[in-house]
Amino acid sequence: MTLALALCVAACLVVNVALGAIAIHPWAVVGVIGDHLGVGVGGVATLEEDAVIWQIRMPRALLALLVGAGLGIAGAALQGIFRNPLADPGLIGISGGASVGAAAGIVLGVGALGATALPLLAAVGGVVAAGVVYALARHEGRTDVVTLLLTGLAVNAIGAAAVGYLTFAADEDQLQDIVFWMLGSLGGATWETVRVVLPFVLAGLVGIPLFARALNLLTLGEREAAHLGVSTERTRLVLILLCALCAGGAVAAAGVISFIGLIVPHLVRLAAGPDHHVVLPASALGGAALLLLADLGARTLVVPQEMPLGILTGLLGGPFFLWLLHRNRREHGDWG
Repeated sequence: MTLALALCVAACLVVNVALGAIAIHPWAVVGVIGDHLGVGVGGVATLEEDAVIWQIRMPRALLALLVGAGLGIAGAALQGIFRNPLADPGLIGISGGASVGAAAGIVLGVGALGATALPLLAAVGGVVAAGVVYALARHEGRTDVVTLLLTGLAVNAIGAAAVGYLTFAADEDQLQDIVFWMLGSLGGATWETVRVVLPFVLAGLVGIPLFARALNLLTLGEREAAHLGVSTERTRLVLILLCALCAGGAVAAAGVISFIGLIVPHLVRLAAGPDHHVVLPASALGGAALLLLADLGARTLVVPQEMPLGILTGLLGGPFFLWLLHRNRREHGDWG
């Protein structure tokens, strides 16, 4: 399954770059990518097509790949931590906290401190929000799902209020940047953006799969996992930190992109089962493919305008989330 998804991501990347206001043959896209990587694969492109592909569309497509992969694997890890398919970076407050961090950074002008300052502040906001949700949802050694979701809802509401205040306090230029975070978009992607976001997402893509065995054991219950040698509290804290880095970096680069971390891991589990050795990499690849396709839709559905990416993923993910809630209630008799 992982190989099939990797090939799907490669195909989605080529299609994403090929289609747009100027349609370019997919083989020409492959040729340009090969030329810039020093690999001769054929495919002839004009100088204009080369500039469009490499300077405009490739940074955006790679950023979509990174953001989608980061949100997908973070969602899979969080669902494993809380043993519930309804958890994702947005629902437990990471995205909201990261948005507050990014908005505060914009208003305070931390971008002048360096290119990594804003993503780092967004990641810190995500870590703090996730920590608050986790602490409040935990009672007598267990994490109650209803409390988790309601606490995440409350933290997101507080985050939205904080972003609203920062919007009120911002000047005109800062206001435009904050609106960008709220709606979600990859329109500002550059090679520099890709380089800044890469370490944050890469930390999760490399670090989270190392805990696949621990996540498998946690599905048995915390006591059972502890008896089998898993340090449950340390595992949970490290994974939340890695998830916050992934989601914080994604939010800092593209704004709030909802439901990717919810939909993809659930579909992967339906297709491949619950083994996190498969679920984690497959969720990263599935998230990358889905966001590449969503970004393509955002660019082409309302030409000559561009639909905000967060709106599109919300329109697709909202109905799916409602279906998932009711399916979970039918199967278990409650919301647990």
